[in-house]
Amino acid sequence: MAIKNDKNGVNRCPKCGATDVALNMKTGKLKCNFCRTEFDDTSANAAGGIEGLTGDVVGEGATNIIPDEKIVLTLKCPACGAEVVINTEEVTSARCHWCRHVLSINEKMPNGAVPDLVLPFKLEKGKAESSIRAFVEKRQFFAHPKFKAEFTTENIMGVYLPYMVVDVNAHAMLAGEAEHLVRSYTVGSGNNRRTLYDADAYDVTREFDLLVDDLTVEASSDKLNQDNKANTNNVINAIMPFDTENCVGWNPSYLRGFTSEKRDTNIEALKPVMKTQVGDMARYRAKESMTFYNRGARWTQEDLTIKGTSWKAAYLPVWLYSYLQDDGKVKLLHYVAVNARTGETMGSVPINKAKLRIISAIVEVIGIFLGLGWIRVFFDSSDDSDIWLFGFAGFTPGFIFYYLKLRKYRNMDAHHRHEAETKTDVKNLKKSDNLREHRKGLRSPHIAGRNDNEVRGIIARNGKKMLGEKLVNQFGLDKLTGSSSEKK
Repeated sequence: MAIKNDKNGVNRCPKCGATDVALNMKTGKLKCNFCRTEFDDTSANAAGGIEGLTGDVVGEGATNIIPDEKIVLTLKCPACGAEVVINTEEVTSARCHWCRHVLSINEKMPNGAVPDLVLPFKLEKGKAESSIRAFVEKRQFFAHPKFKAEFTTENIMGVYLPYMVVDVNAHAMLAGEAEHLVRSYTVGSGNNRRTLYDADAYDVTREFDLLVDDLTVEASSDKLNQDNKANTNNVINAIMPFDTENCVGWNPSYLRGFTSEKRDTNIEALKPVMKTQVGDMARYRAKESMTFYNRGARWTQEDLTIKGTSWKAAYLPVWLYSYLQDDGKVKLLHYVAVNARTGETMGSVPINKAKLRIISAIVEVIGIFLGLGWIRVFFDSSDDSDIWLFGFAGFTPGFIFYYLKLRKYRNMDAHHRHEAETKTDVKNLKKSDNLREHRKGLRSPHIAGRNDNEVRGIIARNGKKMLGEKLVNQFGLDKLTGSSSEKK
């Protein structure tokens, strides 16, 4: 049984015809508050048809926002005729105070302010509260004392955030060099001992059609700004992906009891983000056909052609806890976010930096006294130019400890792994692999200039900026800086 609309576009209960309809969080279905009947809306975002996309296909809700649209509108309720005032800067829907019908500004005119799709809330608030509380409890020791005193789950809000859901029909071509390890061996002794590598080098190309299903991009300029020194928006990005295939057509009944944020970014501003992330997906999918090259690849040519796109504006559900840290000089809004469909949780907790610095200094002193011997046991450098790292390593434990704790509490480098977690399909793959030469005595375990696993569409990269990419890679810390969200 599905919701029915009358000739005026009013959502009515399919059994009794009442317009007082809202989401039942326990079942994920719409419920008539008059006769208690529950019913589903069918998916409005079915997969398929991507291969035939040409040009830009734009949904009504994804059209350019009309800049001179009035902020305060008076809407006439189509159910009973009453007039209702709505402030579009704050909300995009309201309830008629007479008949309780939920009406929205898309009943006035399509102006890009109302989405095409809605993904209903599925996770109940109580479960979101438990996830957020558990996340914070794991970060008590270095948490700021004021935050610990003021933390409460009472102000957790259910928010529909604006996104663009994009299907992409693309063609990718990558060309470059790749290496296959033949053997590794050790030369020298004592402090001069090092590992060398022999490898076969190949000229390689990969060419294929790439079909991207439901790439999800923030459509709010505020949330697109992921400067992790100034905000914690990256933790909201990290709770993706959403099960967007279950989105339903725009229906204001799903918004009852929740807040929503208006989209303020048009498609043209989002196209560069879309193309960069599709390029990341092309490299990721190309790498799947390169398993023979265990030393990696260096792409010297990358061509990406976008043949067609489909854009739909969507409201996606998030349980959000926020806390404003104000130390008198800098104000920083911390978020702990929960994906209201999957339960994925990620957040930022204000940190007591004075306490962290003291403990890090103690770790630093211990590291100096332990000396450099343990480094030789656990890390093997085959590059003479990296010897300086060993001299520096005895003075780095405190810095590494500081970084790891900052990552745990602030998650400044957390992000959505769009290249791996977005649904993609490869068609018409063409491969070329030609042996170029045999290389001996290589000092690095990877091909020089390796970029086959590079991801460019990420804003939150502060971890490598803090310590330096070479040092992060040397100690394997890059494995600890992914978007390892916590699922509840």
